[in-house]
Formats: sequence, C-alpha cells, structure tokens
Amino acid sequence: MQAHQAGDLDRAERLYRDVLESYVAQPDALHYLGVLEHQRGRSEEGAELIRTALRITPRHPDAHNNLGNIHKECGRLAEAEACYRRALEHGPAHCNAQSNLAVVLEAQERPEEAFQAYTKLLQLAPRFAHGHYLLGLFLRNYAQGVEHIEQSAECFREAHRLDPGNVRALEGLGVSLYTLGRHAEAARVYRDWLASEPDNPVPRHMLAACGGAEAPPRADDAYVREVFDGFADSFDEQLLHNLGYRAPQVLVDALARRLPAPSGALDVLDAGCGTGLCAPLIRPHARHLAGVDLSGGMVDKAHLRGGYDELAVAELTAWLQAHPGSYDLVLSADTLVYFGELGPVLGAAHEALRPGGQVAFTLEALETEDDRSELSSSGRYRHTRRYVERVLGEAGFGGVEIAADTLRREAGREVVGWVVLARRGEAGMS
Repeated sequence: MQAHQAGDLDRAERLYRDVLESYVAQPDALHYLGVLEHQRGRSEEGAELIRTALRITPRHPDAHNNLGNIHKECGRLAEAEACYRRALEHGPAHCNAQSNLAVVLEAQERPEEAFQAYTKLLQLAPRFAHGHYLLGLFLRNYAQGVEHIEQSAECFREAHRLDPGNVRALEGLGVSLYTLGRHAEAARVYRDWLASEPDNPVPRHMLAACGGAEAPPRADDAYVREVFDGFADSFDEQLLHNLGYRAPQVLVDALARRLPAPSGALDVLDAGCGTGLCAPLIRPHARHLAGVDLSGGMVDKAHLRGGYDELAVAELTAWLQAHPGSYDLVLSADTLVYFGELGPVLGAAHEALRPGGQVAFTLEALETEDDRSELSSSGRYRHTRRYVERVLGEAGFGGVEIAADTLRREAGREVVGWVVLARRGEAGMS
C-alpha cells in the first residue's frame, strides 16, 4: 500500500500478487490490486477483483466506494450510485462515498436529491473543504436566483478557509463574485492570490479575465497545464457539474452530416483531447485516432478511457505544425476557447490536413456583429461569428458552416457556442 500510495505501481502490483500467492483470498490485496488495475486502464479486471474481495468481506465500505469509482469513471452512473449506497449502508459516516453519491445524482440530473446529498455530506463533515467546494459549484450551476450565487461564493470562501491550498476554491470565488457584478471584489481576490503566489499563472490569467489586467492573445501554456493537471482526477466529475455538457456529442453529430458512413477509414486528430470524451464518438470513423493535449494529467486519463491509437502531451499549434498533411479530420471540442487569436492555430490545422480534409471545433459565442474575440470571466475566450469566418478564410478554408447550439449550462444559464465545420480545398484550390 505504501508503494501504491507513492505512485510506484510496478512494485505495488508485484507485492500485491506476492501476497495473493501466499494467501489466495486475502481481501485487501484483492481490493487494492483491483484499484491498481483500474489505474492501469484495465477497469473490468479491476472491478472483478474488487467484487471478489467483497464476496469475502461484503460489509467493507471502502471497497464498495472504490468499485463505485470504477463504474463512475466508466460512465456507468446507476451502478456507481448503487455501490455508493452500499458503502453508506455499511459505513454511514463515509464522507467520500457520500460526496461521490451527490456527484452521480447530479450527473443523472436529479438535482433535488443531489442537494440533499451535499447537505448531508456537510452535516457529516462540516470541516470537509472539498465538500464546501462541491456545494459551491452545485449552487452556481443550478442557480435560480442571485441568492444562490451569493451562497456559492460563501461556500468557496469556506472551502478556501478550511484548505488554503485549494486554489480551485479561490477561482470559483472570483467567478461567483464577477457573476454577481462585484467586479472589484473579484479582481481583489485574484490580486491577493497573485501577491501571495507571484509565479502562479492561474490568478494572473483570471485577473485579466475579470478586466483587472490586459488580456493575452491566448491562455498561457503554464495556465492551461496548472489548471488541467490540477484537477485531471476530477475532470469528468467537474464536467458533470456543468449540467448538460454536450460539446463532444454536438460536434460529432454535426460532422455526421458531412462525413461518409462510419467505415474506419479516416486519420483523425482529437486536438485537445482532455480525458478522451470524443474518442468513443469518433472512433467508428477512424482508421487511426490520435489525441494530443497540453496536460499530462488529462492524457493519463485518456489512456485509461482508451480508444486512441496514439496519445501525446504537446502544445496544439506546435503539434499541428510538426504533422503537415497527416490528417483527414481535425476535431476539437472546447479547446479553442483558450485561444483568443485563432489565426495561428487554424493556419496550422489547415497545413496538417490533407486536401479535402475537414476541421470541426466548438467555441463560445460572442453574439455581436463585430469582428473580435474577448476573454470572459470564466477564463475562456468568446468569439463573434464574423471573426471566425474571417480567420477561417485567411487560413485557406472553404465550405464553412457555423451553427449556434447550447454546449453546457453554467451559473444557471445556458452557454451558447458556435459549432464550426470547414474544409481544406483540393490540391491547387482554396
């Protein structure tokens, strides 16, 4: 277990198996080897090992909770819920199981039950900082009035008070304050944070996002790494908090109208693959599916999800520039929202495509008639339709289609985005 906790999975696996050679039904070794197998990307084998352990020690709340985590991370939410409820049946004060139960109830769009579960969590563990943070996110995402945003701000304050290392709580506090129109307070949160951590790229970026500094042309690599490495383990969980998150599905549905029937014939790049949510949706079209992301933590999760032939940790524009004429399709769900200036990355995408190849991506919509982009208080950029059309044209794309659609809900409101499709011309054509 010490080797496992230290991240030395090879040694931990060897030692667990040594234990099981001497004592074939040792339940703890079965349980933790199951967790390790899941971490290795062998989730079904891991789940079966934990089930075996539970046949020996059926009243073990940690094992039920960890089996639930495997189901949750594999998208089997009903099975995960059942596991968390069994964990709580055998360990009523099991905070992690209670927290996980709230998350999967929310993910199944059962907000009243989720709210009750979060409330019970904080009754069980009033000093559990992550519980206050999760409740803050829930209140903001389901806000039906200004009072819910105010309550979310207080939850984020309490989460940071209890755990000063929880910088996600500070970011959440700043966003809630900005949403309330308390822009000066939001800027002060980020300035104070930056003063205490002058090398931290997150408060620097978020200070610009709330108008307290000049906006950069794109999010700094260090900011993207810091944010996404920092919550890679809970990324899908956080997406579930953005109720109705549907950018990958919307993007692939739009592409289906332009692609031939799935035949495994295309070389595809998932540009900004994150934890791999696009992989199962686009895989039927792909002969070779590559994923690239700036966050190593995210790429590790994409390895676990599976479906890729190749995964790499790299900056997107540089990767595209290094792979000219390599792809039939480049798709990017909610990655270009971290680029204010789209010209360089779309120019690189054009060169990475073969003649006739297609690019497909989502952006957050800035619904004005001008030609511009802006950094919003979320830390993401928004773009006008006119800007997108111009930059695609300058990059050499034709066959442009831009449609508005809802990509997620945030702070009680729908986030409208652009679903953008374009084609590189045949050889010799624009």
